[in-house]
Order: sequence, then C-alpha cells, then structure tokens
Amino acid sequence: MSHAEATQASACYHCGSRVPEGGRWQIRVDEQEHPLCCPGCEAVAHAIVEGGLASYYRYRTELPERPDERQLTPSETWAVFDDPELQRTFVHPQGEAGHLAATLSVEGITCAACAWLIEHRLNALEGLTESAVNLSHHRLRVAWDPARLELSRILAELAAIGYGAQPYEPDDAQRRLHHEERMNVRRLIVAAVAMMQVMMFSVPIYVSEPGQISADFHALFHWLSFALTTPVVFFSALPFFRNALRDLRTRTLGMDVSVSIAIGGAYLASGYAVIVDRGDVYFDSVAMFTFFLLFGRYVETRARRRMGHGGNRLAGVLPLSAIRLEADGSERILPANRLAEGDRVLVKPGHGVPADGIILQGQSSLDESMLTGEYQPVIRRVGEAVTGGSQNVESPLVVRVTHAGQEARVARILDLTDRAFASRPRIAILAQRMAHHFVLSTLLITLAVAIAWWFIDPSRLLWVTLSVLVVTCPCALALATPTALTAGHGQLRRRGVLMTRADAVEGLSQVTRVIFDKTGTLTQGAMQLVATRPLAEVDEAGVRRLAAALEAHSEHPIARAFRPYREATVRAEEVTSHPGQGLQGVIEGHAYRLGTPAFASDAAPAPPGEGQWLLLARDGEPLAWFALHDGLRDDAEATVAALKAQGLAVELLSGDNPGAVAELAARVGIDTWHAEASPEAKLAHLRALQAQGETVVMIGDGINDVPVLAGADVSIAMNGATDLARTSADAVLLSPRLLRIAEAIGIARATRRIIHQNLLWSVVYNFTALPIAALGIVPPWVAALGMSMSSLVVVGNALRLGRMRLDLSSAGPVTPRLEPV
Repeated sequence: MSHAEATQASACYHCGSRVPEGGRWQIRVDEQEHPLCCPGCEAVAHAIVEGGLASYYRYRTELPERPDERQLTPSETWAVFDDPELQRTFVHPQGEAGHLAATLSVEGITCAACAWLIEHRLNALEGLTESAVNLSHHRLRVAWDPARLELSRILAELAAIGYGAQPYEPDDAQRRLHHEERMNVRRLIVAAVAMMQVMMFSVPIYVSEPGQISADFHALFHWLSFALTTPVVFFSALPFFRNALRDLRTRTLGMDVSVSIAIGGAYLASGYAVIVDRGDVYFDSVAMFTFFLLFGRYVETRARRRMGHGGNRLAGVLPLSAIRLEADGSERILPANRLAEGDRVLVKPGHGVPADGIILQGQSSLDESMLTGEYQPVIRRVGEAVTGGSQNVESPLVVRVTHAGQEARVARILDLTDRAFASRPRIAILAQRMAHHFVLSTLLITLAVAIAWWFIDPSRLLWVTLSVLVVTCPCALALATPTALTAGHGQLRRRGVLMTRADAVEGLSQVTRVIFDKTGTLTQGAMQLVATRPLAEVDEAGVRRLAAALEAHSEHPIARAFRPYREATVRAEEVTSHPGQGLQGVIEGHAYRLGTPAFASDAAPAPPGEGQWLLLARDGEPLAWFALHDGLRDDAEATVAALKAQGLAVELLSGDNPGAVAELAARVGIDTWHAEASPEAKLAHLRALQAQGETVVMIGDGINDVPVLAGADVSIAMNGATDLARTSADAVLLSPRLLRIAEAIGIARATRRIIHQNLLWSVVYNFTALPIAALGIVPPWVAALGMSMSSLVVVGNALRLGRMRLDLSSAGPVTPRLEPV
C-alpha cells in the first residue's frame, strides 16, 4: 500500500489497516488530521511526531507490518522505532563492537530515585551495555548490542515502569521541560494558598481557651480546612502518589513511598475525624508538608537545571536552517540537518555556522565561546576548519561541509557529555544504596514508633508517626552527590573541560602525578619543516615529496608539516604506521621508511644538530634528514608551575629524541623526563608508577597515546586530539589553554569536598532528627520544615561550586575559593 493510500479516510495513517466505524483515534501531521485504527497506533504515532520525527511519515516507502491481534503487546507498540530509516535520525554507532547508542528524552523523572530505578531496570536487560540518566535535562543515554536487544524492548521496559521515552530533540524536550515546570509552579501555588488559608482556620483553634470557640465554628473551621486541603492532596501531591504507586509496582522503595504514606494517612485520618466529629485533625500539617516538599524540590530542580544549563544550550547551538550554494551559484535555504558532506554553505555575519567544515572563501572572526569557554573571538581564514555552532562575527564566509547533523563536533560533544553519566563514582553508588536502604529502615522504625506510642499515648500516635515519616525522608541524602556532581561538571564545562566519564571527577581529585606527552600537548602541535639535509644524490624538493607521500596516510601532527609538499604524481602504497616510531611504505617499487633514526635504518648516522630530526631511508639506506619545529604553548610553563604548587609530581614522557625532549623539559621546568618511549614503553612506565601507589593523570593527543590514555587512572585529550584519542580519554580539553588542566584538578578537589560535606550533613541530620521526632517533641509541620531545609542546605552547598573563583598564578597554586550562596 502506498503512502497516499494510507491517508485515505478508511485506512489507518500509521499501519494502513481499516479504521473501524466510530473510531476516534487521530494524529495531526502537516496541519492535517489523519485517522488511526486503535489506541496502539495512536500512542506510537504521537510518540513519533512529538519526538520531532514526523518526517518518517513523509518519506516512508512502505507501511510497517501489523500483527493480526487488535491489542498490541508493549514491544509491538514500540516496534516502529526498530525501523532502520527512522533510527538513522537519532541512533549512531558506539565503539568497534557493532553496538548502537541513542539519547532519549524521558518523562516523569522527579529525583535521583527515578534515575536509580531506570538504570537498575534497564541494566538487567540482556544486551544493554550502558544506561545513564542525566537528571538535569531528563535525558537518558543508552547503548546496546543490536544482535541481542532491540530499541523497542528498551522503550517498552521504560513504559512498563511508568516512564515515557522518545528520541531526544532539543526543542521538543525544552518544551516538555517548560510544560512540566509550569505544572510544578501551579501545584506549588495551590499548596501555598491552601496552606495559608488552612493555617488561618487552625491558629485560632490552637491559641483559644476551651469554650472560647463555639462547637459550630469549630466544626466549620474543620470542614473548610477539609475542603481546602483536598485539592492539595489530589492535585499538588499527585506526583508523590503516582511515583509511590510506580515504585510499589516495580517492588522498589523510593522516597515518595514514605511521603505518600504520610500525606495520605494524615489526610484520611483527619477526614474521618471531621466526618464522625471525633478525634484530631492534621490538615494544616498535610498542607504545610506538601508545600515545603514541593518548594524544596522546585528549588532543587531549578538549581540543578541552572547548573547544567550549558548542556541544553549546547544541544541547541546548531542553527535550524542553512543557506546552501547550488551548482549554478544560487542560494537555497533548507533545514541544517539536511546538509551533507561536500555541500557549500554561505554563513553571513551574525549567523551561526550550521555544520563543521573548511573555509573556501572569506576571512572572519568567529565566537567559539559556547564550545571552548574562551570568549575572545578567533580569526579563521581560507583553508582553516570551522566548528558548527560557532557564531560568525564580521564577514561572510563560504564553507564546505565536512560533518553535519549527528556527525558534527557539537553532537559528539553532547554524546560525550551524556556518556559522563554512564558510570557513577564509587561515592555516588554508596549514596544511592544508602538512600534506598534508608527508606526501608525508616518504614520499619516508624512502625516500631507507632506500636510504642499505641501503649504510651494513643491520642498522640498519629502525629508522632507522621512526624517520624516526614522528618526522616532521605531527600538530602539522595541529593547530596548528584547535585555536587552536576555543579562540578557545569563548572568544568564552562571552563572548557569536558568530562566524558563521571568517575573521572573523583579520580582527578585524588591524582598524585601528572604526565605530559610532548608533541601537540606541551607544544602547539603545529609542526613546521625548517630544514632538509639530503644524504644522497637527491634534491631537497624530491625528498620532501617522498616524505609527504608517506605522511599523507597519517593523522599525526608531524604529517601537517609535509602537507604543502604533496604532489598527486607521487603516491605511496602499502603504508603502515608504527606508533611512536614512524611510517613505512612503497613508492615506485622501493621500500621507504620515515621516522626515528633507529626505525628508519640500521645504518643511521647521528642527527646533524639539536632538536627534532626525522630520517628518510630507501631500502634501508639513509636518504635525508628533516628538521621539525613545534612552538611551545604560551601557558605551558605556568601550567607546570601551578601543578607543582598543588603538590603534584610532573613529568614528560615522549617518543622524540633525547635532545629535543631534554630541551623542552628544561624550558617548562620539568625535572623528570623520558625520551624515545614507544607506546608499549609508555604503558609499562605508567603501570610501574601505579604499582608504587601513584594515581596518574595522562595528557596526550595522538594515536600513539591511546594505550597509555586508556591505562591511566585519569586521561585527558587535548583539544586538537585525534578522534580515537578523544574517545579513549576520560576528559577532553575544548580550549587550547593548557592551564585548564590545573583548574580542573582544583575544581575536582572542591567537588569531592562538597560531596563529603553533603553526605556528612545528610547523615547527621537524619540520625539527629529521628530520635527527637520519635520522642514526640517535633510536630508534623516542624518536621516538614526541617526536612525541606535539610534538602535546601545540600543544594545550596552544591551551588557554591557554580560560584567558585580560581586564583590563577604561575607562582602559586590554582586555589579554589567557594563563595557563600
């Protein structure tokens, strides 16, 4: 059946089946209403359209298969998302094992307990390799083996535990977050107004002497409080009950279970007392507890989103449209996500660059602050690369697209950001377990307290039990680690340091030794060929062409020095890279080697001078020397001094010759250095240091650094690193400033200190408040206030990370100062 046939009035727009008479299911696409045959098709169709994937209906060539049964199973309901054409818009490869990854927008997330439940359930699926919830933006990153698991199964599992999910689209996700935030504000306003009115009716009863208020007014005040509290329970507190029901259905004890028991129990008991006109009422406590809990969560949510706001801004940094230059020179405006490699686009002043590319015409300043954290515009000229999402400041540019859409650098950075939440630091896992077990312990202790007060004073049993449930709600304990980590990640991101694994923050805070690679790390990585010394009867231009033909197959920074000398007439074949040593290949039937003297030839003479020299050999015979120069980074010396001032050992580990390494080490102030180190030797040296108890951070940028980056306790890839180095690293520098490394260590240490403070406060508060409430000293409304204040203390303490100031000085340490909130 064709697409046109599927849109007929008698056919389901989604699956093509006959629409039953009186069917009321519809979907709106392209400003038109289309009929659907059943609730299953309606649910899937709305998920597709609301996920920003309406183009699926416009461009599909055939209809999905439909089972004969009228009621679809959950997996069948979501089966449309297994369509390869649909997945191409939001699913991308993960690693080299054929795994896939996607970022989903999840509805219904309210707190850290939701993140724990989602990850706990998904990780039990066979074939799922990774799941990570981003609490700040309600995003979920999943990776799976398509041979063992389908995406529809993941979506069905999320739906089964009460969380609707769909492909993440920045604009749609932002709209949903705004809608959710508006609803939270409405619930908060209803609770606030009702609380104030209920207190107006409760206070006279509390302060009046017996007999001062007549029985009629007494009953009237109680009935009015009953009426005012009802919308608080059934509207404002609805998320608590919904989450508690979900937790019980999945056999998980979350914080909302105890909250719901407290609110529901007090409301029902008070309502019963009003109806039978006998017993105490606690409507004021119910309203106050609901208000304070909603207020605490609202402040926490706003703070968390503010701390992680850079992530959402980065998600929407690519412009929605682009001006593509056609073959005839005409301009065509089209969606930026429809650009392809090789397209030419015009970027006018004031417009954003719609994709990664190379400048073909023009010169201008570009604002890359959203990506690098550096607010000074940079000048880009013809032949230089530009990054999608940067803003053109001055003059028009013509750019040839190299990477667009999901392949753009911004998309990869966002993916790495989500990957940072795929693993939890040990301290975060400990806090999650503590919060989970604390709920069960609280319920058991509350039951024991209730039994005790049954014998002590049954008239006080309800409000004492209510106070215990409220005051011991482990909200602060659950928030202690996530809020600090979110704030720490946000501070690092603003300073141009992208953490790609969450546990890297904990590792970076405990580092004892920093190891630098040389080329492209302490140096700028902009290699220049400064001298050529032929050793045989060949001209200088000829040997440069031969070397350039070999280096054309390499991504190493050295290859850039030979690019100006490439010629199409000279081609190298069977080129093999030997990391840390050089290249070998065949040119016109001869075997050539270019690299370190020992690698290039067994009969290599001594280098003609100091510095970095490469030897070119033909069939084992030395042919020419090449002298290379790479400028030192401006802040390399200051960075080494700052790291030393932080109490860290610093060393240089390079594959270059001893002369060049010793000279650079002396210039930047590094006392310990190692030269001519192969990738295997680097890794062996790293293992030896770790065996001695050292915690090592390795900083590099090339393919030859990948093994040692993977083996380090924490690895940092430079901003110009190869793709393989970036994916192997725990953190990526988005800024060319090397001093960001010292800042990152200072921020990581401050984050770890904040986490410890939050956990200590949470534990002390709960263990102090519990016996006081159990003794009947704390009324329910005070318990609600104390619980909310404890959560706000944790959030406020974490917010100090966002206000942190760093003292940058080459003569002293990078010292974080945490400002009061």
